[in-house]
Amino acid sequence: MSQISNSSSLKGKDLITIGIFSSIYFVINFIFMLLGGLHPIMWILMPGFIALFTGLPFMLMCSKVPKMGAILLMGVITGIIYFITGMFTVVILITFVIACVLGEVARFISGYYSVKGNIVAFIFFSLGMTGSPLPIWIMHEKFMAQISGQGMPDSYIKSLERLSSPVMLLILFFAPIIGAVLGAWISKRLFHKHFEKAGMVTNAS
Repeated sequence: MSQISNSSSLKGKDLITIGIFSSIYFVINFIFMLLGGLHPIMWILMPGFIALFTGLPFMLMCSKVPKMGAILLMGVITGIIYFITGMFTVVILITFVIACVLGEVARFISGYYSVKGNIVAFIFFSLGMTGSPLPIWIMHEKFMAQISGQGMPDSYIKSLERLSSPVMLLILFFAPIIGAVLGAWISKRLFHKHFEKAGMVTNAS
């Protein structure tokens, strides 16, 4: 196992860093959540788009805070903001908790300084957002009745019905994996080109 710094707990500076990058993550997340209201396909692909565009803040946070609990705290902050805005559900709570725990495990095993380990952690973390559209499949009838009662347009509901297939369920889970890999790759390129040269992050394998 590579060098580990999780022996020291999160300090005030770490909490501020996590808070800053969590806020950036949430803003990007929320933008795509709103875009998901335009068409059901955007909602189903939302976890993938979020992963693609949040790779940089997540990987920067991991680089700046190579300690146990950083990902879990990022998930908690995101969850609290979603809860305050009234957009948090039991399903997304479950998927986000699982995703954060798996992300923490990936960082622990890889030693916190490994870029590959952080990428795997990001993939797990990104899968947490699948809990937003997942009720379409796991509680279909109840969910359709709920959004209909909330005033969702018939055209949106009919499109959602057509898209609620096993194939789209697979796409729901594959999209954030692909998005996370691409987002992390872009982040790695930016790290080397800008952040490492500026001394903002340390070089990692």
